[in-house]
Amino acid sequence: MSELRKANTDATYFLTFTVVGWIDVFTRSRYCDIIIDSLKFCSENKGLDVFSYVIMPSHIHMLARHEEGKLNEIIRDFKSYTAKEIIRTIDQEQGESRMEWLLEMFREYASTQKQNKVYQFWQKTSHPIEMLSSEMIDQKQEYIHNNPVAAGLVNDPESWVYSSANVMSPLKVLVA
Repeated sequence: MSELRKANTDATYFLTFTVVGWIDVFTRSRYCDIIIDSLKFCSENKGLDVFSYVIMPSHIHMLARHEEGKLNEIIRDFKSYTAKEIIRTIDQEQGESRMEWLLEMFREYASTQKQNKVYQFWQKTSHPIEMLSSEMIDQKQEYIHNNPVAAGLVNDPESWVYSSANVMSPLKVLVA
């Protein structure tokens, strides 16, 4: 099924946004902050409801919805904007020791796709899974929050800064 035909109801969805090649981009807070700022903008201006999230080094998990069934449009705009902004930041701001390598990798991935002219940052799909019950939501929320623990990055979910499990998270979420 086409990506455009998914996440087009007012249901809550489990989403995964993955950097091409599973490249660890979100090891730098400046790139995580671009994600947080964009999610805040989408929440405040486009009606995105975020219930849980985690930003891992190479991907993002989230439980989210749009009451008017336009989550697929928000995902499209979010991925487009964040890809351009992160690539611009890599290219133009000082302090990225991996700049040449990262840009070359994003060019390489774009060369295999018709719709990406210069760079490809995100994998094409966000693998939206509609949450059909509160049990599914609880299971996915636990998975999201425990992802940094399972990856060996922290000992408890509350310690990961870029996660809704952390009370000091820079992104405040809604209760599912």
